[in-house]
Amino acid sequence: MNKLVTYNLPKINSFIRHRKGEVKFGEKVGYVHDNDSLDSQFEVSKASYVLLGIPENIGIKAGLGEKDATFTWNATLKTLLNTQNNKFNKGKKLLILGHLDFSEEAQKVADLDVNSEEGHKAVKQIVDAIDKEVTFWIHKIVGCGKIPIIIGGGQNNAYGIIKGCALAKNMALNVINFDAHSDLLKMNGRHSGNGFSYALKEGFLKRYYIFGLQENHIPKYVLSNIKKNKSNIKYTTFEELFIRYEKGIDFELNKAFEFLKTSAYGLEIDCDAITNFPTDATSMNGFTTREVRKAVAMLSSNENTTYLHISEATPDPENKTELQQVGTFISCLITDFIR
Repeated sequence: MNKLVTYNLPKINSFIRHRKGEVKFGEKVGYVHDNDSLDSQFEVSKASYVLLGIPENIGIKAGLGEKDATFTWNATLKTLLNTQNNKFNKGKKLLILGHLDFSEEAQKVADLDVNSEEGHKAVKQIVDAIDKEVTFWIHKIVGCGKIPIIIGGGQNNAYGIIKGCALAKNMALNVINFDAHSDLLKMNGRHSGNGFSYALKEGFLKRYYIFGLQENHIPKYVLSNIKKNKSNIKYTTFEELFIRYEKGIDFELNKAFEFLKTSAYGLEIDCDAITNFPTDATSMNGFTTREVRKAVAMLSSNENTTYLHISEATPDPENKTELQQVGTFISCLITDFIR
């Protein structure tokens, strides 16, 4: 199945609020067209980064979440494309590919009782199909020498992203995940909470660092599994950093960087790790937006940086202020990443 909806110049222009005397980021980004194959367009494009949206909520539903993560993609584009293009922000570094359209799958899920055994099994099978599509497109992007930036959607898509990168590079990936949860839950069918379990088990993920893991959210069996694989899985808890002050955030970030940077690695930002951010698991305890921006800027400075994935944001589509705040923050992460 081909679920990619590409964005041409008129589509990109529809997001831009043109203002005399200003050059917007969206006026300088690259885009695709129908005349040539995507492979050939990737090869000739001078952009180092490719932006892809995955506005789906199916993996979150499979994990029995309730809020909707499908509105983050458009909210991000509205802000990103209207960012000023200047000496700090160069739109030419980014190619806007488009988004993956899983609306048909979403309708199937809407007709299911996900709390029933049969319905829960069915939605997990749909997530498995989504994995295959995500893997295909990430493999294509990375295989053409580009660095994908992916806006979700649920963090279930981390599995397909890691797999696509690993297959394209012919090596297992290292990943740092800013998250209140480990996402190392049992492999009992795919959902938003076990993408890293599958990636580890299948050999696509080598080293995994969980940054800001919250101690109230770690099942005992997960801690046991981490201990058994302590050479490849490491973590720093939120409580160690900000409650008991046993560790310093800058020191631990540098430790994580040393753990990751010798091989290809990806950055995962699960927005439930951020204080009072709209997600399915919004928390009063988390990183500040400034701390996350600083970390992304630091961790993206190495040649082995392979991807950025921002997931789990669930802005209320009826709340214009919330949509704008989410779009603004994620746009900042994107520009921090590509500078």
